[in-house]
Amino acid sequence: MDKYECTVCGYVYDPEKGDPENGVDAGTAFADLPGDWVCPICGAGKEVFEVSK
Repeated sequence: MDKYECTVCGYVYDPEKGDPENGVDAGTAFADLPGDWVCPICGAGKEVFEVSK
């Protein structure tokens, strides 16, 4: 699964780790994140994330 990077602050969402502090289990693909999920660092929406290189 691809990692996705926030273009605002540089946070990288890693599906292998998930975002447990915000209720996202490890193994959750970026595409499967809830629509209201936001970057845990800066609060930006999913639309500003790009595939991490």
